[in-house]
Amino acid sequence: MHVEIVTPDKKIFEGQADGVQVPGTLGSFEVLNNHAPIISTLEAGKVRVKTGNNAEYFEITGGLIEVNNNNVIVLADAVLV
Repeated sequence: MHVEIVTPDKKIFEGQADGVQVPGTLGSFEVLNNHAPIISTLEAGKVRVKTGNNAEYFEITGGLIEVNNNNVIVLADAVLV
């Protein structure tokens, strides 16, 4: 699936992934291929983007996630470096 992580200032990540784990407002959840469409708010925490045996982590301060047709967009308030 195609994944983008963006802030108001810039695009932090764009690429293909097998799964994305996010800190949802009601608890952490994971999005896999063919996930049902969803829009959810996010709390501060780590976003994990998994590709094969590799994983990348991004510390966000909150935001939104939109999932539709194997496209995942994480709209983060800010990403801590």
